[in-house]
Amino acid sequence: MIVDILTLFPEMFEGPLGASILGRALEKGLLSVRVTNIRDYAEGRHKVTDDCPYGGGTGMVMKPEPVYAAIDDAVERSAARPWIVLMTPQGEVFSQAIAWDLARRVHLVFVCGHYEGFDERIRLGVDQEISIGDYVLTGGEIPALVVIDAVCRLVPGVLGDDMSAVQDSFAQGLLEGPQYTRPREFRGMEVPEVLLSGDHEKVRLWRRKEALRRTLIRRRDLLDGMALSDEDRRLLAEVRGETTT
Repeated sequence: MIVDILTLFPEMFEGPLGASILGRALEKGLLSVRVTNIRDYAEGRHKVTDDCPYGGGTGMVMKPEPVYAAIDDAVERSAARPWIVLMTPQGEVFSQAIAWDLARRVHLVFVCGHYEGFDERIRLGVDQEISIGDYVLTGGEIPALVVIDAVCRLVPGVLGDDMSAVQDSFAQGLLEGPQYTRPREFRGMEVPEVLLSGDHEKVRLWRRKEALRRTLIRRRDLLDGMALSDEDRRLLAEVRGETTT
C-alpha cells in the first residue's frame, strides 16, 4: 500500500511512522509512506499557505492553490488513481468498517488541514472526508495518524498474525473479550480454568460469550441491528441471565 500525507507540519509524522508495527512494515516494503510539505507548493518568496477569510472572522484559512498542487502531484506520481481523504471534523466519523474499506485500496492520499480551516473549494478535490470524533484538534495530522495506523495494520502481512486484525475489538462488531497470559495467578487473581482446559471448542464459546458480555455492558449500542447467529442469541441470553442474578 502507498500512503501520501499532505501536511504543513511533516515533522509530526517522523516518530510515529518509524516505530513499532508500522516501522517494521515500512522496512519490509509492505507499506510506502511519503510525507509532503504543502508549503513546498505555495507560490511567492514567503510560501504563504493561508489567508484571512472573506467576509471577516477570526483565524486564518488554508488557500486552495498549494493544496490542489500537492494533490495533483501525488496523483501524477501514482500508477493508479489514488483515493484522496480530507481529515476534517465535519467528515464521516471514522469506524472499523471505514478502516477495512480503506485497507482494500492500493494508494491513499491524506490531506491534513490546519489553522481555522480550509477554503471550501478544497472539498471538491477529495473523495472522502473523515473525522475521528466530535472534538476539536489543532490540525488534521494526529487524526491522519490515527486513521493510517488503523488502516495499515489491516494490510496483509503487516501484523505477525493476520487473524489478530480479525479478532480485534470492533472487527466483528463486538468489543474484544478479556485476554490473559502468564502468570496463572497474580495477587489472588487467577486465569479462568476454561482457558487452561485445552478444549478448543469450550475456549471458543467462552471467548465469544465474554465478547458479547463486554459489549452488552460497555457498548450496548453496538448490538442494535447487529446480525446475531442462533449461537450468539443463546450466549447473550445466558449473559443476561447471569447479569440479573
